[in-house]
Amino acid sequence: MEQKKFYITTPIYYPSDKLHIGHTYCTVATDAMARYKRLAGYDVMFLTGTDEHGQKIETKAKEAGVTPKEFVDKIVEGPQGVKDLWKLMNISNDRFIRTTDDYHVSAVQKIFKKMYDKGDIYKGSYKGKYCTPCESFWTESQLKDGCCPDCGRPVVDAEEEAYFFRLSKYADKVRDLLENTDFLQPRSRVNEMVKNFIDPGLEDLCVSRTSFTWGIPVDFDPGHVVYVWVDALFNYTTALGFLNDQYNDYDKYWPADVHFVGKEIVRFHSIIWPAMLMSMEMPLPKHVFGHGWLLLDGGKMSKSKGNVVDPYILAEKFGVDALRFFLMRTFPFGSDGNFSNELLIQTINTDLANDLGNLLSRTTAMVGKYFDGQLPAGCKACSAPEPFDTDLIAMASALRDAYEAQMESYAPHNALAEVFKVIQRANKYIDETAPWALAKDMETNGARLAHVLYNLLEATRICGILLSPFMPESMSKLFVQIGAAADIQTWDSAAVWGALPETAAVTKGENLFPRIDMDKAIAELEEAAEAAKKAALPAIEVEPQLTEQVDFDTFCKSDFRAVKVKACENVRKSEKLLKFILDDGTGVDRQILSGIAKWYKPEELVGKTLVAIVNLPPRKMMGRDSCGMLISAVHMEKGEECLHLLMIDDSIPAGAKLC
Repeated sequence: MEQKKFYITTPIYYPSDKLHIGHTYCTVATDAMARYKRLAGYDVMFLTGTDEHGQKIETKAKEAGVTPKEFVDKIVEGPQGVKDLWKLMNISNDRFIRTTDDYHVSAVQKIFKKMYDKGDIYKGSYKGKYCTPCESFWTESQLKDGCCPDCGRPVVDAEEEAYFFRLSKYADKVRDLLENTDFLQPRSRVNEMVKNFIDPGLEDLCVSRTSFTWGIPVDFDPGHVVYVWVDALFNYTTALGFLNDQYNDYDKYWPADVHFVGKEIVRFHSIIWPAMLMSMEMPLPKHVFGHGWLLLDGGKMSKSKGNVVDPYILAEKFGVDALRFFLMRTFPFGSDGNFSNELLIQTINTDLANDLGNLLSRTTAMVGKYFDGQLPAGCKACSAPEPFDTDLIAMASALRDAYEAQMESYAPHNALAEVFKVIQRANKYIDETAPWALAKDMETNGARLAHVLYNLLEATRICGILLSPFMPESMSKLFVQIGAAADIQTWDSAAVWGALPETAAVTKGENLFPRIDMDKAIAELEEAAEAAKKAALPAIEVEPQLTEQVDFDTFCKSDFRAVKVKACENVRKSEKLLKFILDDGTGVDRQILSGIAKWYKPEELVGKTLVAIVNLPPRKMMGRDSCGMLISAVHMEKGEECLHLLMIDDSIPAGAKLC
């Protein structure tokens, strides 16, 4: 019989910022699913990688004084880069693609040309809204309070010659795919996509850019680069050898069984991706699963917000397997989850230390104490089983099927819940059978005691097999401690009660999951986070404080007000000045010029709430009136002056007086 195939992917990650625990969440989930499928006998292809083109990377590279390729190489290949983190987290990907790989670049150029030759890509002019951080185009109706609906940041007006993909041509087919199949999961994502994007009318998609150069060139029209989401999405096929000679297993693995993606990019994977595949007349992936976010203090983790959680710190403190387990056990995979260090420690203490760790250590210790580490022959059988014997054996024997049903539904949290029902039942079984009491009269109760301990070891073995996709290293150690050889660590043996030999040698090993002191650990984590934050700060030099005193009445004459940035643009013929149009609460726009163009892009400031002195006399700057002054902080960094505009809470209304 031919081996069943399974192809699973993560999104390829955009290497513009340091990865945090939210990125780790998706990759660990994908890894657990891939390991489960391998365990179940599938020929698995697990793909991950990095999406390395686009305007944002070009801009960040320029700011760092390096080429875009040098910039992404450091983040992907360097210390604590993408590959380094996946190695730390024991990610078992079979293939890693970078969209700067030559074979991918040439394949995407061929794909773009094929859709162009078919008439599904045509040349036009783009005018609309663009979110630079998300590399996303939006219509006015899709904006949320005038900002990007995904990240909430301001969008900019964009106008340039561009190629367009006839997304509207495939609207009806995509709607049918979403509404009448199980292509997109969970089902709640379907409603979001149809309501927000299909119902208002799919517009043709801008698929090339001319305002920057860091991308895959459109080889038949110099000056155009391919839109990053065309480039990125086709990685799932080029990494298998589609339209290239690097690999040759496209026919073997495509279509993908499932793409695991964060909910913020479901639109690209469930609308744009299938439409482009339809254009290419290629099979569609079987499923796209849009998982939720890990939230911190109620908001999505984001480096720009300063609320990221460092997986290196957590893995070093608690262990990789414990961190992997926590991510999959605690949060329903299709929903958002609120991360906290307290919840992490509580989960480790409750599930791993108290439940699993306690079961393993108590059982192996009792086998060692009462039988010198090896149970006697005949201990599997019991002439007069108790109801709790039968109950434990029945639960453990049925566990694999219950677990499989949850994993096949992409519900790893529920699969783990099924395993821990058996672990908790086994711990209760210890209390019910009281092995320590049986051991007081070995002549009378020795056979019964051996049967009880065998049942505990066998239940532990079955649970260990099904936990191995989530905690591979720890379960390898568990098997050594209970004497389970490789041939009974298999998927088939997980459905068979009694596979553990009666005379298996048990070893009392290390405590796999020691209990954590909550208060001490939290304090150490806070100290480590603070140290990491300080280490990331540049060496700065602040100006000394003035010694000359100013009287209070003079200070009070300055009128500090909250102002909202309505518009911002560079001042022609000036490298320093930005022109701000501000809402100061009076109902009349205020214009202020500020010499901060070196440190800010105009589009980054629209919508921000700043502080201005509004009762300064107007002055001319480059022939324009500047009516007031925006407040900035200044320091010296590496011998150069750096300015930071004072930004305040956006909930403060325009015109509010600062006092």
